[in-house]
Amino acid sequence: MDFIQIIGYTASVIIAVSMTMSSIVKFRWINLAGAFSFLTYGILFNAIPIVILNVFIISVDIFYLIRIYNKKELFTTLEIRGSNKYLINFLKFYDKEIQKFFPGFKYKPELNTVSFFILRNMAVAGIFLAHKEGSSELRVGLDFVIPQYRDYKNAKFVYHRLNKKFTDDGIKNIAVLPQTYDHIKYLKKVGFVKNDEGLFIKNME
Repeated sequence: MDFIQIIGYTASVIIAVSMTMSSIVKFRWINLAGAFSFLTYGILFNAIPIVILNVFIISVDIFYLIRIYNKKELFTTLEIRGSNKYLINFLKFYDKEIQKFFPGFKYKPELNTVSFFILRNMAVAGIFLAHKEGSSELRVGLDFVIPQYRDYKNAKFVYHRLNKKFTDDGIKNIAVLPQTYDHIKYLKKVGFVKNDEGLFIKNME
């Protein structure tokens, strides 16, 4: 197998992986990488149809990525009671996905004193469940975003734009005890810092 064939096979694998992505953003980025690989393959192999096709795919991916990142979206919260039937059915429906990031999570309605859905253009994009520890700390039990909205916009909304909402309620910091590597990566990206007790803390002040 020569170098050009390796590039071709690599491009095929990347494209195949992109097709498994439930997140539109991840699909576009991985598909873009695959198209660049196929473009390189087409140039080295002097295959003009492959070059033309992948220049088109690259253009489309870049167009939609720019559109996604520049799109203005309306974020808001919908506060919910612990016995809300939609909430209970939502948690059941996404239980397998939730367990990937929050292994062993079990819903305890009596524990959550802060509960709301995150709405994105009025569509449910995620859920936030937490309870107060003492007078000024909010301990997060679940911060879950459904697959197609995992582009960190929800996180920026909750942990940055809702700062005033939390501080007005007397919250000085938010604490999370992550159990997976992916969750730790997520927390670091949105500004949490690990303390000596293993908790990840974000100061709201």
